[in-house]
Amino acid sequence: MNIVSPTDYLVFLIVVGLRFLLPLFIPYYPLPAIIACLLLDGVDQTIFQVFTHLPLDGYQSYDKALDIYYLTVAYIATLRNWTNLLAFRISRFLLYYRLVGVVLFELTQLRALLLIFPNTFEYFFIWYETVRLWWDPKKLSRRAVIIAAAAIWIVIKLPQEYWIHIAQRDVTDTIKALLGGTEESAWGPLIAANLLPILLVVAVLALALYFLVRYLRRVTPRPDHPLALRADAYTDKPTDAQMTAARVVWLERIFDRDLFEKVVLLSLLLIIFSNIIPTIDTRPLTITLQVLVLLVYNTSVSHLLARRGTTIASGIVHLAVMWLGNFAFIFLASFLPGVRVNLFNAVFIVTLLSLLVTLYDRYRVFHLARFERKALFGRAPAAP
Repeated sequence: MNIVSPTDYLVFLIVVGLRFLLPLFIPYYPLPAIIACLLLDGVDQTIFQVFTHLPLDGYQSYDKALDIYYLTVAYIATLRNWTNLLAFRISRFLLYYRLVGVVLFELTQLRALLLIFPNTFEYFFIWYETVRLWWDPKKLSRRAVIIAAAAIWIVIKLPQEYWIHIAQRDVTDTIKALLGGTEESAWGPLIAANLLPILLVVAVLALALYFLVRYLRRVTPRPDHPLALRADAYTDKPTDAQMTAARVVWLERIFDRDLFEKVVLLSLLLIIFSNIIPTIDTRPLTITLQVLVLLVYNTSVSHLLARRGTTIASGIVHLAVMWLGNFAFIFLASFLPGVRVNLFNAVFIVTLLSLLVTLYDRYRVFHLARFERKALFGRAPAAP
């Protein structure tokens, strides 16, 4: 019997901590951060298996919740950074389409729904941010944006979703089978026994990548700017006057379209979380009402803090006030008849939701400043 050591817990805390913190870099370093999140999501359980003796039976649920968390942060980052309105609208549709699909899957357990509602948003985000490394996304034509989204959906995501959710094949197990091993085979002996074929495949892939890069250099326009990994490097930033006007519009009222979107977004998230993690209640209507109460409080706090200015310090205060208020709401709800609250799960979910609401409220103003309210909702921004 394996004994769990303090080192095992340390490895676990580091990995889970990184899964919480890495998404927070997506608004500032979009492409490197989301690729880091994607890679960590792919190797976290392997790290636990190799370096710890921890039982992983319950981690799958939290793994799914953390996946949704970093994708939602990526969507919120589009509010802050994206300058192509059509691309933003497509990304918003793709995210909500996927969330609806995940909710339906969690309620019905029909795996085919994950094929019908693929996670196209993530790769579309990566495509847009790859373009932004060298080019101005505002120059992307309507045709280019639509073709990119359709190609990612049909050529990349549908086969991938079929492989994962319908065929239920594991990549590592498949690679081991191709190398003549089994699921239990150790990697070292397998690689040593197939070193020449592996080197040949790597050489072919490297050659294919070389010719692909040469082809892309011929067919793509000249770069608009040097390589830019930082979101603010060459993005058109809203002027102070635009930000002031946007804040005026945003502060006009609490019960507006922004609150409606947050209710929809967080209701979907909580319904998903409640089906994969034991929490307060799993009834969609109850969850939606809880989210509405939470968000009225959260939005009121955001408006109050916005009137006092926005700095890094106030952002930390913003998050702290959100977290304390949300946790107090969950704590008080635990005294209601028939309500059970798991403390660890409550802290986990409250932390995720508080982060998301704080980021949404802070970055929504950037989007309003960049695009006139008329273009978004049929009205122009108020004068500063």
